[in-house]
Amino acid sequence: MAININNNGVKNSTIDTKQTQRQAATDKSSNTDVNAKNGSDSVSLTAEAQNLSSLQEKAMNSSGIDQSKVDRIKTAIENGSYKVDVDRLASKLAQFEGDLFGGAIDTDKDA
Repeated sequence: MAININNNGVKNSTIDTKQTQRQAATDKSSNTDVNAKNGSDSVSLTAEAQNLSSLQEKAMNSSGIDQSKVDRIKTAIENGSYKVDVDRLASKLAQFEGDLFGGAIDTDKDA
């Protein structure tokens, strides 16, 4: 037995209404395309969007390196005034390894 999936010959107001709505939407979108070609539509950006855009551009043009800090550290190393806090360095390395490998490493100095 064949099934009629196209509702040929059957009056269905729901289907007719949906088809009418689709046709109206198609007509409306074609009118919008004509208006866009005529230049009657416009877009404006909020102050926040403009600010975000300028920040994104600044971030894209940035190298991500704080050159003044690099220069200060280089100078301190060259003249011998740069001091390394070995306890803090060891603690940070242990914390990093703990985070990396999922183990809890106690970095408390008093233990």
